[in-house]
Amino acid sequence: MSSSSFWSSLTGLQFEFAHPWWWLILPLPFLVHFLIPAYRTRQLATKVPFFRQLSEALGAKPTRGASQLSPRWWQRAALVLSWLLLVTALAKPMVLGEPQTRERMGRDLMVLVDLSGSMAEKDFTSDSGAQITRLAAAKQVLADFAKTRKGDRLGLILFGDAAFVQTPFTADQAVWLALLQQTDVAMAGQSTHLGDAMGLAIKVFEQSAQSRIASGDTEPREQVAIVLTDGNDTGSFVEPVEAAKVAAAKSVRIYMIAMGDPRTVGESALDMDTINQVAALSGGKAFSALNRQELAQAYEQVGKLEPQLYESTTYRPKQSVHYYLIALVVVIYLTAFIFASVQRHPARIVKPESVKASGGQHG
Repeated sequence: MSSSSFWSSLTGLQFEFAHPWWWLILPLPFLVHFLIPAYRTRQLATKVPFFRQLSEALGAKPTRGASQLSPRWWQRAALVLSWLLLVTALAKPMVLGEPQTRERMGRDLMVLVDLSGSMAEKDFTSDSGAQITRLAAAKQVLADFAKTRKGDRLGLILFGDAAFVQTPFTADQAVWLALLQQTDVAMAGQSTHLGDAMGLAIKVFEQSAQSRIASGDTEPREQVAIVLTDGNDTGSFVEPVEAAKVAAAKSVRIYMIAMGDPRTVGESALDMDTINQVAALSGGKAFSALNRQELAQAYEQVGKLEPQLYESTTYRPKQSVHYYLIALVVVIYLTAFIFASVQRHPARIVKPESVKASGGQHG
């Protein structure tokens, strides 16, 4: 058991020494005492023929013409204790606080999910081989994808005839997944207002950045949007290409994932030219998924392009207590000085003598 662990078990505190090599000077006073002779003060002496009688009368022990001051036991104890405290202070004892974890979040990642009527098409297959809707397949893949985004703050925007924020940025994946599972086809309308959804995402990113700066977090954070859609834009106030240009100016990368057959015609047809252009303008990439496996591969590729940035550091706060030891040394020295002064000049107690009053005669 180390010395610090031993004392920790006694005091209940845990500490360490920042400069333990100062303990090497601990035996220095003993080396000085044995290797360097003590200083002797010489005094003038008067030769008298009755020296022996005088010393016996005074009760003084004769010496050889030199005297060496000899400290008392409490003075030695004060010196030893002061030296131990001084060396301990030089070693700088640090009291360890409770372990704390510092997390550095990776990025803000906003997922945009299309809830238009075409997302109810049962042209995807689950792991068990059953036919499922496009939205059900997206939920399954997104659930697996979220598990790989440790440290990222996830957000969720749903869009159809309009776009709205289902989940603001959060590091709680369980909450994010629960709100994702509550989504349903056409709950935002039958159309696909893709451009408006992208515009809303950019606005949320900007509000989040301002909120972090207001709270003192000035460290820049990467901003990524993943758009899942199965149709072309139908009546957005903001064209998807224009929204992509704004996203690029705001440092928001957009990854486009197109579900379904690109050869589909009509209102639910995929506009791959616009999808590719949006991804290219914002610095992202476009993917197409005809089945669940390709959808999972698309999110896997996004994960590789946006690797995990999460960092978790565990540390214990430290507080130095060396100044308490220095203060204790000062107190010991002041106490010893006062005590020595009192002993050197004891209070003289004068006992009153009885005085006889003589009566005088008056003649």
